[in-house]
Amino acid sequence: MADVFIDHKFIGTVAQPTEFVQNLIADRRAGKVQSSVNVQYDADTDNVYVEIAKGRSVRPLIVVKNGKPLLTPQHVDQLKSGETQWFELLKQGVIEFIDAAEEEMALVAIEEQDLTPEHTHLEISSIDILGIITALVPFGDYNQGARLLQGAKNQKQAMGFYAANYFVRMDMDTSILHYPQRPIVTTLLYDVLEYDKHPSGMNVTIAVMSYKGYNMEDAIVVNKGSIQRGFARSTYFRPTKAEELRYSGGLMDEISIPDKETRGYRSEEDYRFLEEDGIIGVESKVAEGDVVIGKTSPPRFLSGVDEYNLVTNYRRESSVSLKHGEKGTVDFIMLTENDEGNKLVQVRLRDDRTPEIGDKFISRHGQKGVIATIVPAADMPFSANGITPDILFSPHGIPSRMTVGHLIELVGGKVGALSARRIDGTMFNNENERDIREELATYGFQEDGTEVMYNGETGEELQVKIYLGNMYYLRLKHMVANKLQSRARGPIQLLTRQPTEGKAKEGGLRLGEMEKDTFVAHGASLLLKERFDSDKAIVPVCERSGLVGFYDGRKNNRAMSSIHGDESEMHNVEISYAFKLFLDELISLGIYPKIGVKRRF
Repeated sequence: MADVFIDHKFIGTVAQPTEFVQNLIADRRAGKVQSSVNVQYDADTDNVYVEIAKGRSVRPLIVVKNGKPLLTPQHVDQLKSGETQWFELLKQGVIEFIDAAEEEMALVAIEEQDLTPEHTHLEISSIDILGIITALVPFGDYNQGARLLQGAKNQKQAMGFYAANYFVRMDMDTSILHYPQRPIVTTLLYDVLEYDKHPSGMNVTIAVMSYKGYNMEDAIVVNKGSIQRGFARSTYFRPTKAEELRYSGGLMDEISIPDKETRGYRSEEDYRFLEEDGIIGVESKVAEGDVVIGKTSPPRFLSGVDEYNLVTNYRRESSVSLKHGEKGTVDFIMLTENDEGNKLVQVRLRDDRTPEIGDKFISRHGQKGVIATIVPAADMPFSANGITPDILFSPHGIPSRMTVGHLIELVGGKVGALSARRIDGTMFNNENERDIREELATYGFQEDGTEVMYNGETGEELQVKIYLGNMYYLRLKHMVANKLQSRARGPIQLLTRQPTEGKAKEGGLRLGEMEKDTFVAHGASLLLKERFDSDKAIVPVCERSGLVGFYDGRKNNRAMSSIHGDESEMHNVEISYAFKLFLDELISLGIYPKIGVKRRF
């Protein structure tokens, strides 16, 4: 007898578990049981598990009987003509949804020619092995697996036309590519997803060659002429918001231009963009520190006297201004209410972004790179036909990464551009690479994709033929303008007196243990004296007790010992404030940290 569980709850037993499972599956295919029901017989534990719960991941497979799929060419023709629908096939038992548990009992063939009498199911398509984003990679079956995953991850970060109603949306940190295109080399998924409605890249001409060492590692060299013609230009959107909150006692925030009596009032210069309602005007060009939404709030702490004196105009300034390093143009303003019915103001800023050194790009094959230099069009190498590439890609990125699909896309894109058609690069079912090369030869080019090129600066012929073709390139959201950070002096933390952390807080870049080692290795150890001075503190140390003393305000700020008073000699010692904090923490644990002080002379 086998125990039967429905959603892992025991409901009874059956004498013939295998027959029970087969009957249940037969009933499901006949439409007597819902298609979402799955069943598994675990012979090791002699248990039957029936799954009907929501949230399970199921996938469709073609049912196979006696080594032959139930899906016939007639079914396919009827689907194409619209005579029958997908769910009709489900009712007929031609296709069924199975989950991970039931798949343990199944033997699934990937291709129809692989079928044997033992097989129970057939994959609808061999690209079912892939996710949606990975299936967008053309000629992916020529690439290493790790690069496919990286290509999928990076495509999610690409700029494009992410939503048709972006103009009235308040999305955080978004970018719109100005001239997005559909790729020349596509896959089946581009049609299924209607990619034309939300493209996220551009077709560019690429030469695989080095250029003065600028495209070492993963760097790329970009043609300045291409950028001036609009290559990869985008607009960056960032919203800011303010709401009128209600507080106890009937007090609330007010969005308006703050009065000069307001505590924390900035200056008229800071509020110069605000209109009468306290909100900035559309198309105002703002920079770091400018107020976008004027706001005042009631005082944070009320003393006993103030509680009875609320009629006085004692409010504090709490306006929304641009953080360190931010700039842009006011693009869109929305006035609405939050969940509590309070006034909510949202202001969206836009910033035009032209590709610059440090911006990140990627091909669909996981070949990422940042712009290392932007070369004037006149200095770029050019082909015998007068074609100047938009991007120079390093040849060293291919051998170790094994992205052969990257190279095939270059030739495929070239053929597609010359023949004015799209090349099918669907994984496991793409156009033959040999046929693409032969077609390229018919257009008067070398079938291997190489061309004679000339030095743009001297006009000399390059002594090696250069691999030149067309490719779909994507600009990623990682722009150097969002990451650029520098600091000389600025705010420090209250506890450690070290610089604050983070770009928004005008923070410093931490020089840690490993960075210290690199300076020492370069023979620049004296530089550490300057680098580690961010929390320099001069403290009085008692010669007798070895403890950090204090300055007595009653005795003209004279240095005193915490144990011996003014009976011991005090020495000013330069230490890191974090070290002084550490000594205090040791004392709080009952440990006596004694500093040995002696005269220098």
